[in-house]
Amino acid sequence: MTGAATLSTSDRLDEAEVAAVRTLADAATAADGIEPLSEQVMVNLRHARAGVTHLVATGADGTISGYAQLDSSGGDATSAELVVHPGYRRRGIGTALVEAALAAATGTFDVWAHGEQPGAERIAATHGLNAVRELWQMRRELAEPLPPASFPEGVTLRAFDPAHDEAEFLRVNNAAFDWHPEQGGWGHEQVAEREAEAWFDPAGFLLAVEDGRLLGYHWTKVHPAGPAGPAIGEVYVLGVDPAAHGRGLGGALTIAGLEHLREKGLDAVMLYVEGDNAPAVAVYRKLGFTLWRKHVMYRR
Repeated sequence: MTGAATLSTSDRLDEAEVAAVRTLADAATAADGIEPLSEQVMVNLRHARAGVTHLVATGADGTISGYAQLDSSGGDATSAELVVHPGYRRRGIGTALVEAALAAATGTFDVWAHGEQPGAERIAATHGLNAVRELWQMRRELAEPLPPASFPEGVTLRAFDPAHDEAEFLRVNNAAFDWHPEQGGWGHEQVAEREAEAWFDPAGFLLAVEDGRLLGYHWTKVHPAGPAGPAIGEVYVLGVDPAAHGRGLGGALTIAGLEHLREKGLDAVMLYVEGDNAPAVAVYRKLGFTLWRKHVMYRR
C-alpha cells in the first residue's frame, strides 16, 4: 500500500465509511491480537451522537488508512481513540491523527492505547502526553472449578426483562458506578444501544432480586470468534446497590455469570477492571482471574 494520506473530519459517517472503518479495525486486530477501538467507539460509529467527531485518513488509492474518534460530549474534556491500518504504519498517519485530535480538543485531552503498544508510547512521549490510567483485562479459564454461587436467604436470581427492568437496572447501575467516568450516569440511550447489538442476550443478564427490589446484577457478554481469537465470554458489567453491600452478592453474582457462560460452551472469560482498584482486583484473583492485558490512557 502506498500513497500519502489526507485527513477529513465529519460528525457522521455513511454506511460505506462505517464498513471501511470496521474492516480497518479487523485488520489491526488480526495484526496486533487485540481490538484497537473500544465498544463505545464502535457503537458511536453506527449511531450519530452529539459531541462525537470522526477523523478519517485516506490514502491516494482511496483506502481508509487510519481513523480517530473524538468525544467532546463532556464539555470540558475530550477523549479519543485511533487506529492505523497495519499496511500503512510508520508513515506518520498515527502522528497526524493525534495532532489533528489535539488541535480539535477542548479542555483536557485523553487518548486510549489498547494494549501496551510501543508506537503509542512513542507518540505520547513526543506530544507531551502522560499515562494517567490503566484499565486491566483479566482472564480465567472456565474449565477450572468454580465455588457454588451462594445467595442470601430470600434473594432470587432471574434474567433481565427489557420491558420491565430497565429503570431498576439504571438505578442500581448509577448508584454503584457514580464514580466511574464511562459506566456511571447511564440513561435509556446507553441501554437501548446495547440491546440493539447482535450480542445482546437477556438470558445472560442476571438479576439478584429481593421482595421485588433489585439488589445487584451481572450482565454477561459473548464475543464470537474473530480476528482476535476464539469466542470468549465477558463479565460485561457487574454492580451491587450500595445499600446491599456486605451481603456477599458481588461474589455470588460473579460465579452465577461464570456458570452461565460455561453452560454456553465457552472455554474462557475475561473482564475489565481499573488497575488501581485493589479490592476488586483481589476479589477477581481469588476467583482465579489473572492479568491478561493492559490498556493505557494518556492525557494532556
